[in-house]
Parts: sequence; C-alpha cells; structure tokens
Amino acid sequence: MALSNPTTLKHGLSMWCNHQPMNSASSLGGLKMNRVHFQPSFVPSRSFSRRNYVAASSFANENREFVIVGGGNSAGYAARTFVEHGMANGKLCIVSKEAFAPYERPALTKAYLFPLDKKPARLPGFHTCVGSGGERQTPDWYKEQGIETFYEDPVTGIDIEKQTLTTNSGKLLKYGSLIVATGATASRLPDKIGGNLPGVHYIRDVADADSLISSLEKASKVVVVGGGYIGMEVAAATVAWKLDTTIIFPEEHLLQRLFTPSLAQKYEQFYQENGVKIVKGASIKSLEANSDGHVTAVRLDNGSSIEADTVVIGIGAKPAVGPFEKLGLNKNVGGIQVDGQFRTSVPGIFAIGDVSAFPLKMYNRIARVEHVDHARRSAQHCIKALLTANTSTYDYLPYFYSRVFEYEGSPRKIWWQFFGDNVGETVEIGKFDPKVATFWIESGKLKGVLLESGSPEEFQLLPKLARSQPNVDKAKLQSASSVEEALEIARASLQD
Repeated sequence: MALSNPTTLKHGLSMWCNHQPMNSASSLGGLKMNRVHFQPSFVPSRSFSRRNYVAASSFANENREFVIVGGGNSAGYAARTFVEHGMANGKLCIVSKEAFAPYERPALTKAYLFPLDKKPARLPGFHTCVGSGGERQTPDWYKEQGIETFYEDPVTGIDIEKQTLTTNSGKLLKYGSLIVATGATASRLPDKIGGNLPGVHYIRDVADADSLISSLEKASKVVVVGGGYIGMEVAAATVAWKLDTTIIFPEEHLLQRLFTPSLAQKYEQFYQENGVKIVKGASIKSLEANSDGHVTAVRLDNGSSIEADTVVIGIGAKPAVGPFEKLGLNKNVGGIQVDGQFRTSVPGIFAIGDVSAFPLKMYNRIARVEHVDHARRSAQHCIKALLTANTSTYDYLPYFYSRVFEYEGSPRKIWWQFFGDNVGETVEIGKFDPKVATFWIESGKLKGVLLESGSPEEFQLLPKLARSQPNVDKAKLQSASSVEEALEIARASLQD
C-alpha cells in the first residue's frame, strides 16, 4: 500500500476545535517528546563564521564563559560533554525555568504516572544521564563539577551585541558562547473552550505530572485527548489506576503520523481489551464545568459529550523559541535554524534539541525532531564541535520508541522501536502477539522498520537496516512466515 509520509502532516489546534482555528508548529518526545517535522527539500545553511572564544579570564569572576539556556535532556547531556572535555569547572552556567536539575523527560508519561503500589519512578532516580546508561547527574553533581545553576528563573531577553541575557528575576548574565536548549511547550486548547479548567492537564515537566497524579488519586472518569505518544502512554498508565478511560482524537487511527492502519488496529484492539474506550475522528467543541468550575465533560462537535473529572491534553507541542526568535527561525518546520554543527545565524550562539531546525543529512532535508534520542545526540555533537576541531556534520538517524503497560501486574508489557523514514510501501509481518514488524520500502530500498516486542539482538539490527537502506526483495519479505524470518531476510540483504 503506497503511503505519503505521515510525519509531514500538520496537527494544528484547528483539528481539535471549531473556535478560531490555531496553527501549532508541531510532541514530550518525545517527552518527548516524539515528533519529526520535515521541510520538503534541503535548504543550504547560511555561511557561519565561528567566533573566537572569549578568554576564560574575562569571566573568571562571573563563571559564564559558556551559558546553557534550558533545563531538559539536551542541557544535561551538553553539561556532561563540557565536563568530559574539562571545560565545565568555573566556566559553565545553566539557567532554567525548571525547579530541578535536568532529567530524563520521557519518564513523565511512563513510569512516573504509575500508581504508588506499582513502583512509580521518582526523582532523583531519573536525572540525566541514566536514560543512556550514564552517570546520574543530581544537583550535587553540578556543584561538584563547578557548574553554576539558576533554577526557576527563565530567560526573558537577550542582547546579542552585548552578549547578555536577562532572566525573569532580573539577573543580567554575560555569556561568551550561548547554547539554546529550551525544548518545546505543550500545545493547549483555548481558554474560551475550557482549555485551562481545573482538572484539565498538560504534561511537560515534573510539576505537570505531579498535578495529574493528584487528580488521578481522586478521579473516576478520565478522558485523554490525543492519539499520539502522550495520549497512548497516559491512557495505558490510567489503566493501572483502574479508572474509566476514554481516548479521543481527530485522526482515523492511533499514531497516524507513523502507524499504518493495520498496525494501529492491533494496538487499538489491545487498548480496548484492557478497558480503554476509543473515539476516533472526534473534534472538540468545548470542555464543560460544574458550578465550582471543575471540568465535568468533553463536548464533541457532533453534539455528544463524554463525562470526565480529569482530562489530559496531548495534542502536540511547539518549539519554545521565546526571546530567541531574532536568531532566525525556520518557517516550515518551526524552531531555530542551525547548520550541521548546531550553529545559528549569530556567531557564538547554538541551538540544540527540540528547538533546533537542522539539516537531516541522510535524507537531504531540514527537520526538527522532538525526541529524547535527538536531544542527547544533538547536545553531544554541538558541544564537541564547539570545544574541539571536529567539523563533521551531524548525521542523525531518526529513531522513535514507546513503552506502555509496563507496570507490575500488566497483562503484557508493550515496547516498540522505529528507525528510519516511514515512506513508500509497507510490508507487515506478524500478528502482534507475540510480536509484529513493519517494513517501509521505497524504490526497492528498505527505508524504515518498526518492531514490537523484539529481542535485544533484533532491536540492534534495526538501525543497521535503516542506516544502510539495502535493496530488499519485497515479495520475499511478504512471504515470510514469521517476524524472525522477515528480519533474517532483511539482514541477508545487508550482504548483497
């Protein structure tokens, strides 16, 4: 079946309500969050000149030769890379709106939402960089490394000529080199239709997740708005709370930007077997409230309504460019335009993670990726390029995953991974139980592959296939009697 690339679909608020449609540039996340935004064709980066480093002595008393703005995964991995190169102690400052040191944000819609009897994740357990097997970077770690940190004090302004930042509390920070790692913010429903009623939740940080948990402790009926990563993960978590759960979305099936209809049907069936009600093709007219102002129902455009005492909105995200718009934005994919070393149009200023629009080298186009894997890798590549003679272009292989129903007592733990590009025709092998694989083939080449419930060895094969893009015999792949056989056929194609 020929498919256009679902990743390029626009998911604006106009899909969700009929009051003053709004466009959204975009997900945690990836979180994630977890969405790719593509510009149709590659746009060559402008010529970037590298600023000479400001001598350490210039800022010896201010501790700000390097400043990272943002407190997410990118900031944490960037800090680790500075430390690895001996350039953190007395030289690096992090300023963040977060109340905590950088942490692995994907946990917020996964294990963090488990009920207390299911061993939920809690800080400091998932501080960066434990998600990739690295050292846990607690607040004490930053102190030990001589890294200055300002929490709960977002940057509100920048003076490029004077190389200064202004924070919400009125601090004036001087920088030598600046790394913008502000991530993304949740897309919200308009206030006029109840988007901020008590009992309505969005998830981007620990405070958001804590607020949702407080609601779940008292909830009986939960409505999850959104059929993407956040929607699927939150709905799976509420099952662990034994709550009446409904997930609604405007698309034809779950995770439409990646899943094929056949694959989505298998996930939808599993969710329904676990008690989750699914409403497709639904547009929201309004969120209704009782006399106390607390949400009581979600009213749809077709006139029907769904009772709810807790509503979770997961309809995507938009890049948090804030005061950094003047660095140059990409109008097609959103975010701050950078080159293959994450340099912006202003010498000495870089942008990494969710907020950056970068050249996706292997597909020759500009992309913005909202996912933890890119947050980590872009940070490491940028800082290595900044501190060393490395001039290589970032060569990213798109990677997405999700893990749901992983709590104790779950009937089955679900974990899938996808690598590559979801373009061309698809071949699906397997019946989901015990596993399923989907292969994307364009012009005879294997462009992308998704695997559910694979072994560690099978998962390790996926990036090799997606990176190599081997020629594969579609008919032979279709004739495979099992996922294992299909993967062996794909593996053999690497040798051809």
